Amino acid sequence: MCTTARNINKLIRQAFIPRSERMPGVRLPFQCVVCKTWTNPKNRCKINSELEQLILKRLPIELKDTDVLCNKCRIKHFYKLSPVENFDNKLIDQSDNEEYQPPVSKKTSFASPPSVRLNIPSTPKSHSRCFICKRPGPKLIVVPSEARFTAFVQRNVIIKSGTRCCPVHMDESQIKDEALQSVKASESAFVNRATVLELLNKLRASCNKTRKRFDFNTLNNEEYVDLTGLNKEAIRDICAGVDGHIRNTPVRDILTTVGIFFFKLKSGLSNTILSIIFGISKSSVRRAIATTRQTLKENFVPLNLGFNHISRQKVINQHTRQLARSLFVDEAGDSSRLILVLDGTYIYIQKSQNHHFQRRSYSMHKGRPLVKPMVIVTTSGHYMSVLGPYLSDGKNNDAKILNHIINTNVEDIKSYVHPGDIFVVDRGFRDSLQLLESKMPSFLPKGETQFQTEVANTSRLVTKIRWVVESANARLKRWKYLDRVLPNSQVPFIGDFVQIICAVCNKYLPPLSSSCSDDDRLAHHMLQLATQENSLKTEIEESNLDKSRAVWVPVSDTDLEDFPRLTEDILRTLTCGVYQLKLCPGYIQEHLEGDEDIRVHKERSGLIRVRLQSRHVSAKQYNLWIKFNNYEILGWYCKCRSGSRIVGMCAHCAAVIWYLGYGKHRFLGALGVRDWSEYVDDASVVPPTVDSSDSDSD
Repeated sequence: MCTTARNINKLIRQAFIPRSERMPGVRLPFQCVVCKTWTNPKNRCKINSELEQLILKRLPIELKDTDVLCNKCRIKHFYKLSPVENFDNKLIDQSDNEEYQPPVSKKTSFASPPSVRLNIPSTPKSHSRCFICKRPGPKLIVVPSEARFTAFVQRNVIIKSGTRCCPVHMDESQIKDEALQSVKASESAFVNRATVLELLNKLRASCNKTRKRFDFNTLNNEEYVDLTGLNKEAIRDICAGVDGHIRNTPVRDILTTVGIFFFKLKSGLSNTILSIIFGISKSSVRRAIATTRQTLKENFVPLNLGFNHISRQKVINQHTRQLARSLFVDEAGDSSRLILVLDGTYIYIQKSQNHHFQRRSYSMHKGRPLVKPMVIVTTSGHYMSVLGPYLSDGKNNDAKILNHIINTNVEDIKSYVHPGDIFVVDRGFRDSLQLLESKMPSFLPKGETQFQTEVANTSRLVTKIRWVVESANARLKRWKYLDRVLPNSQVPFIGDFVQIICAVCNKYLPPLSSSCSDDDRLAHHMLQLATQENSLKTEIEESNLDKSRAVWVPVSDTDLEDFPRLTEDILRTLTCGVYQLKLCPGYIQEHLEGDEDIRVHKERSGLIRVRLQSRHVSAKQYNLWIKFNNYEILGWYCKCRSGSRIVGMCAHCAAVIWYLGYGKHRFLGALGVRDWSEYVDDASVVPPTVDSSDSDSD
């Protein structure tokens, strides 16, 4: 045995000798049980129970208490370091893991070259300039990893690590949608191995993550509008206004609390369904709705609704249409007069077990229980105030509700409304005329079937302005919670919900109607027509053309060739609006599919008579007459209730003029009005029965 072998054996024997019996001055190295290399105290570790199990599983050796393992073998073979998940440096067995790859360190991931080409758009990487607007630094921030991953998932754009942008392009930890859409990305991207692994691991983690709660932070602007009725900016503005009044809880923050409230109003879903959608308890949903309702009622509604939220002069200057001012105010010569439009709307409720409340809340007009908020708007559709709700029995019609408002001086209305101000109302307010100066459509006298021309013209001036309150009531019902039958437990809060929605509409939604440059011309045209008589009506009645049938013959192909061709602008001028024009295709479609009845006069050229079916009553048809020449429409007259007016025209006359002057030249086939009755059974159609005796004899 050589000297070197003797020395090694001596050293090995000395390793098992107690320290007190060892040779002085000798420092003994230990040998690794795996790679058989000698280790010093800084480069070895003792074999604990976990290491012992792994070593015995992989190597057919016998371990002793004094055996050691070098750090290189320990890290290389018995530890797995994942770049995404942290296992707290726990030992794992890799003997059964055939797909195991050595970990990529952070240093290696940035050093590896971008050699993988992906056909995915990529943004340019820039450290000194914003990759969106190309603005130079120094006030730039590095795009966080969450924002880069969201851009890849939602927009299919790779933003390279280390890319910087301006802070204005960020919305908290995400990039704004409009900013990301303006980025000019390349058609393909060269990435390194670490970037691909990072994207795959994040996609895997995102797919495995179960979404337990509905998150408003992940929605875009269009989804906010569809779910809450307001855009993303409006919801966040409301959250900023109630911050400090609504607190964050472990299951919902302020944004989720406000979102639940408006989601409830917009969709009308029950609290049980909302609890499933948001992943919280039903009681938590109920508390969120109650808290938001109380907070908005106290802090948001007074600033955006009520007679005290806006000055009288501001309403006159900014929320009064020039058309209304020209029709009702300028003719009186007082430009300081206020014009308001009033109407009651209906909120349906359940039948109550309390007999007294059931009788008082039952509407004979609608035939069901309901309550009535009184809506007061300007001529532009701005909600001035919503009062009530009131009961709906005979003691609470629109006129009595208005009398109650004036006599009790609700919201100090007497100091806001001055003598001479105009209220535009419908016929339900006829009992309140002695309290205020109002513009109201006229009543049909008893025994009469048609309004006189002057009365019909005046009523048209009123309805030209009053439609805005009907649209305001329809805007309320777009929040489905107010359009469904509410339980009686919600009756105490109906007024709060209606006022909150009206205040939100005032602040965040555009006006229903606004002034335009054509208002003065239209108002002058309507006022001029209102003073005239219907000359065609006089001609028809004096010549008894409405009773004589012999002078009318069916039209031929050449009879109506001289009917003037009209444009949409001319049609709107004739009808003084668009409502009648929207009904024209329906009237003409039914007329063409049935017995078409258009006749011309034998002796008088340019005069036709048409029999048109009523859209409400099957047994009623209306005769109408139209006079024209080669260039224009000279007159119209219909036998319907409002057919004698010349400030605009009824829908029957408008339908015939629309078809002959515009529709038949543009719509060669169907008019786009489909009949769905073919998909529904008709019980009135019964096949004839066959007598068995007749069939036997045959």
